[in-house]
Amino acid sequence: MNHTSTVVSVSKQIDEANALAQAGMTLPFILGETNSLYNEGAPGLSNAFGAALWGVDFNLYCAATGIKRVHMHQGTNYRYASWQPVDTSTTTKGTKPPYYGNIAVAATLGDLTVNQVQVQHLPLPKDTEAAYAVYANSTLARVMVINMVQYNYSAATVDDRPAVVYNFTVPTSCAGVGVVQRLMANGSDAITGITFNGLSYNYELDLGKPRLVGNVTKDEIIWVGEDGIFGVKVPYSSAALVQLSC
Repeated sequence: MNHTSTVVSVSKQIDEANALAQAGMTLPFILGETNSLYNEGAPGLSNAFGAALWGVDFNLYCAATGIKRVHMHQGTNYRYASWQPVDTSTTTKGTKPPYYGNIAVAATLGDLTVNQVQVQHLPLPKDTEAAYAVYANSTLARVMVINMVQYNYSAATVDDRPAVVYNFTVPTSCAGVGVVQRLMANGSDAITGITFNGLSYNYELDLGKPRLVGNVTKDEIIWVGEDGIFGVKVPYSSAALVQLSC
């Protein structure tokens, strides 16, 4: 959950892509097999909610730097898998935290079959935060903010989760209503109880189909001022996607 580490890691791949381009190799650059940690991940790390937040940052940064596709490595019993398709002696069947990161990335990019999508990395000052602007057919459509400050609910002594307000200035054509869709869990160490925009994909609820959870906000409304300024509050260890109408 460190944006700077992700930038350093991806930059090595960008250097490879640039070297290939200089050698006349103009094919799209693809990460054909990657994920959060070697050896199929680690328990309590690659299968926790923090890995979902990392996945959002990693995939969007790849998109922002020109990498055309990212294939997240999967496998039965793998700790970093997005889901477990069958019960085994070590792992129960179900939806895993990284899957929710995939859902958030898909929502951030939008329908790639309809719009030409561009992702712009928005530098923020801290290692534990990242933001991206997404354009559809050259028009600003969404802003994603990821707060990666570690919040382990299992070790929390008080129920007072800190949050940060992020302020952005967008074109005045975006003034009016914005809709916030949140990637949330009790904390970065959560294994279950994860939602995106109030929806759970928990296998036990409806065989992995999206199910609205009653105690989580869906499509939260914020206001974009006539001057194009808006703020979004993002709790530690969570992400917020702001859908704009520009």
